[in-house]
Amino acid sequence: MTQEVRERAREGEAGGLVSRCLAALIDALAVAGIGLTAQLVFAGLRLLVEGPPLRMPDLSLWTTGALGWLLAVLYLVVSWTWTGATLGCRLLGLRVTGRAGQPLGIPRALLRAVLCLALPVGLFWVPFSRRRASLQDLVVASSVRHHRF
Repeated sequence: MTQEVRERAREGEAGGLVSRCLAALIDALAVAGIGLTAQLVFAGLRLLVEGPPLRMPDLSLWTTGALGWLLAVLYLVVSWTWTGATLGCRLLGLRVTGRAGQPLGIPRALLRAVLCLALPVGLFWVPFSRRRASLQDLVVASSVRHHRF
């Protein structure tokens, strides 16, 4: 059986715990990279306006956490509503949709993103669910399936 035939056979299958955890890890790294890039852009703009030295923004821990959380929610909502997949999902061949395969709308994607960030252990329900659904999927009526992009 060739690789292409195996991939076609998996398409439409629910994503498992390992692939979803790896996708989440990739997404966490992507959000961290976006945040670092935003800080570097801000520092560069400050350098242009105020002159040397180059200084990174000095934010409190609370502010950094809140902005990081907001950035992660925005990243997830935009990804799931626009293409159905984050960077991690694309790399692992997964797509987030409603149960019937339709794209998630903004309200459902927003609720799912908040639940994924506030309750990441909900992902560990996947092995116990007959349809491999996380707790977030159950609440929002979403589905994570293998997809060939």
